[in-house]
Amino acid sequence: MAHNIENNKNTLTALMMKVQDQAARAADYLAPTNDLQKTTTLDGKPQIVIEANRGEPTKRFDINDTAFGQIATHAGIDTRTARRLQSNYPREFDTLTNAIWQKEPTRRMVRTHLASDSMGASTDGTVRAFVSDKFKTFDNVNLLEACLPQLIDNPAQFQVVSADVSEKRMYLRLKSLEQLGTGANVGDHMANGIGFGNSEVGAGSVSVYQIAWTLACLNGMQTQNKTRSSHITSARDGEDWGLLSDAAKTADNHALELKLRDLVGHYSNRETFDDVCNQMRMAALDVIDGEATDVTDVVNNLGRVMQLTKKENGDVLNGLMATIGQSGFEHNKNLSRATLVNAVTAVAHRSDVDDVDTWQQRGGQLLNMSARDWQRVAA
Repeated sequence: MAHNIENNKNTLTALMMKVQDQAARAADYLAPTNDLQKTTTLDGKPQIVIEANRGEPTKRFDINDTAFGQIATHAGIDTRTARRLQSNYPREFDTLTNAIWQKEPTRRMVRTHLASDSMGASTDGTVRAFVSDKFKTFDNVNLLEACLPQLIDNPAQFQVVSADVSEKRMYLRLKSLEQLGTGANVGDHMANGIGFGNSEVGAGSVSVYQIAWTLACLNGMQTQNKTRSSHITSARDGEDWGLLSDAAKTADNHALELKLRDLVGHYSNRETFDDVCNQMRMAALDVIDGEATDVTDVVNNLGRVMQLTKKENGDVLNGLMATIGQSGFEHNKNLSRATLVNAVTAVAHRSDVDDVDTWQQRGGQLLNMSARDWQRVAA
């Protein structure tokens, strides 16, 4: 029986409207770089001009941050250096970039979002990616069309938790209303979950992964078993994609849909979720000895082992204080690995959209940390 996966905030509806709007305004241009020109507006905005070609008029596009980084990388310039040049020496940077494009011409795909009539824009739109002409497109609307039927018909009764689209990626995360379990402590309820990711601009491929949700604080942890985090590949990953007929490409899309169906089925398996719940219960037994444990020392130890920055250490400390400050937390107990997992995943609540996955993955890394590294944290 079909199940309504939308939540009471209409998160999925908002995502679909945004994705459909972007799909309607998407336009790709294949051009050699010697048909392109980089310019800068009077107020310092970088732009690309695509010269008139085959009846198409000359077009002028603003460049977003993602595409700017790709333009710098393609020119062999460090992105931070390129941003400094763009800010302080825009004319000289334009001249340098255009000289490279003219003297070392390569064919590129310029992915854009056209300006809508309601925007009243002074340009034709925005360049969102500057990639190889062999870039294989699999857009967000394609992923939604492939995965949503699998979720609606799934007996795990998934419901949307969060959904976002950034310059780089689209994210969709869901939890099961049916597959629940006990985590680190009695009364610490967890739910199975699944996540999807995709990039239309070359920031990673299609991904499907399992999430274990802690329901008290709705922290998500991406499981770390390699069989539970998959990048879907297809004929797009070969050199022959541009040679395929429309029929062959349609067949390849169907193969992707079948892979999605199988992966959704695997990650909604009760046994794989129970394994994660058991891991969390075992992690609660990995306690940090000492009656007067300094939480700052523990977080600093964790930061050294996981190679976190000073700011990230501070974020984890804030996550730990929020975790142990929750009602129901047993303050007479020592900190455990499970407590720190929740502290790490709690950072995702205050992270930029493109960093949420990183913190959910770090929670899984901590759960699966070797005994030797854990001893370094607990020392």
